[in-house]
Amino acid sequence: MLLDVTQCVDNGAKQGSFPPPSVPVCVKGMAAAGRPLRALCPRALSVVWGSCPLPGSTVSPASCAWSPARSRGSPVRTLHMCPSLCAGHNKWSKVKHIKGPKDEARARMFMKYAMLIKIAVKEGGSNPELNLNLAQLLEQCRNKNMPKASVESAIKSAEKGKPASPQMLEVRGPGGCLLLIEVLTDNNSRMLQDIKKILKKDGGMWSDGARHNFERRGVVVVPAKDITAERALELAIEAGAEDVHETEDDEEEQLILKFVCDLAELMKVRTSLEQLGLHIISAGLEFVPRRVLPLDEDQINSASNLIESLNDCPEVIRVWDNIQAQS
Repeated sequence: MLLDVTQCVDNGAKQGSFPPPSVPVCVKGMAAAGRPLRALCPRALSVVWGSCPLPGSTVSPASCAWSPARSRGSPVRTLHMCPSLCAGHNKWSKVKHIKGPKDEARARMFMKYAMLIKIAVKEGGSNPELNLNLAQLLEQCRNKNMPKASVESAIKSAEKGKPASPQMLEVRGPGGCLLLIEVLTDNNSRMLQDIKKILKKDGGMWSDGARHNFERRGVVVVPAKDITAERALELAIEAGAEDVHETEDDEEEQLILKFVCDLAELMKVRTSLEQLGLHIISAGLEFVPRRVLPLDEDQINSASNLIESLNDCPEVIRVWDNIQAQS
C-alpha cells in the first residue's frame, strides 16, 4: 500500500518550508497519518517520495521496498512501521506463584524461631552453655539457615525489649481433638480476641483441662529414610529412648522419626543416636499427648484448617494436638 505525498512535498519545497529531498526529513507527521493503515497492513507500511502509480494500476510488493537502482533515479524515503513484538513469556509471572508462598512460609518460620528464642532466654538466660533449650534452638536455626543477624536480634530483644509473656491456651477442635496453643504476646486482650475469631470461624472452642492430656518430654528428630519400623524400635532401645513415632515434617515434606525420652535423658539419647550413625535434624522439648484420638478424613481436614489458621496468627508459636488418622 502506498501513500502519495508527492504534491505535499513539492508545495513545501516551493514555499521554502520544506527541505529538499537530499536533506533528512522528519517523518513524525507522516507516521501519524499512516496509523489508520496499520489495521490494513500490520506488517509493513511504506511511504515513498517520488512518482506514484496511477489509480487503478497494480503495484507489486517489490515496488514498496527500497532498491539502489531506484534511488539513483529519484529520491526515495521508505518508512516501515510494524507492531511491537513481545518476548512471548514473562518469567516473573511463573516464578511469583512458586517463590512467593515459599518466601512467606520461610519468613513465618524465622519469626516463630525468633519467638522461641525469646522464651528460652527469658526462662534460662542468654548463655547457650547454661541454657540447654536455647542451645538446641540455636542449632535448629543453623540447620534452617536462619540469618545470624536475626538470631542475635532475637536474643537482644528478649533481654532489653518490651516484656512479653508466654502462655498456653487450651482448645477443643473438630471431632473432639485437643489442642495446646503456645503463644507469646505483649497484649493479652488483643491476642485472645484474635484467637477467639479463629476458633469461631473454624469450629473450635475453649476447653479447660486440655493441658492435662499433654506432658513435656524430650524429643530427638531424625530422617525416616530407609529405616523400617522394626529397626526404629531397635534404635530406640539401644539409644535409651522410651518410644518412637513416625510422622511427616510439614516444613520439609519428608518422613521423620521422633524418639521420645525423659527431659534429663535428652542429650544422652541424642549422643547415642549420633554414635549409631543417624543424622540429627533437631532435639528439644515438646508437648507429647498422653492419649491420641483417631479422626476420620473429614474431621482431620477440618482440624487441619483450624491448626493452619492458628499457626498463621503472628503471636502463636506452636500448636500441639492429639490427632491420629484412622487406619
